[in-house]
Amino acid sequence: MANIATQRIQRELNEVAKFDEAQKKAISIEMVNGSLLDLIGKITGPPDTPYEGGIFNLEIKIPSTYPFNPPKMRFTTKIWHPNISSVTGAICLDILQDQWAAALTIRTVLLSLQALLAAAEPDDPQDAVVAKQYKENHELFVQTAKHWTSVYARPENDKEKWSNHDFDAKIAKLREVMGCDEHQARVALSSNNWDLDRATQSML
Repeated sequence: MANIATQRIQRELNEVAKFDEAQKKAISIEMVNGSLLDLIGKITGPPDTPYEGGIFNLEIKIPSTYPFNPPKMRFTTKIWHPNISSVTGAICLDILQDQWAAALTIRTVLLSLQALLAAAEPDDPQDAVVAKQYKENHELFVQTAKHWTSVYARPENDKEKWSNHDFDAKIAKLREVMGCDEHQARVALSSNNWDLDRATQSML
């Protein structure tokens, strides 16, 4: 079975290189340590979304039963999105679960994930905290998602113009008060709608 999986993945890797998205660097797939069953996928954030300009990495594990069973994927770049866990990077997407079909490919999954970044489904969330913010305070959700994209997914030379000085100041204050690291402070504030008092309480 593993033989079928590796043959299929080799064919997919060859095909991906021919598509426009790969030429434009919108999506890419590469092997880890020469293994066809252990891949890294990259997608760029779609235009006119809070993820624009970000490059998001995904861990892709190919089961020996591929393509009859779906690949296991998760985001390794931290992201603020209702259908992706802000903690583990786990993804809620039907084609990675019960709607998988052998005709689907890694490329079609990566394109579906790009579409998910452009059109979240907060009523079927992977991250309930993010989904709640998305539905109840959408503008703050957009600002938070942009902030996470700027910090975790944008190239180093592009971060400054996207920084949010109000958020940065609150993160610095919370770190000072609680003695936590920057990411812990960011998570606490993001999860509490950037209310410094509530974020502090959540960490006690």
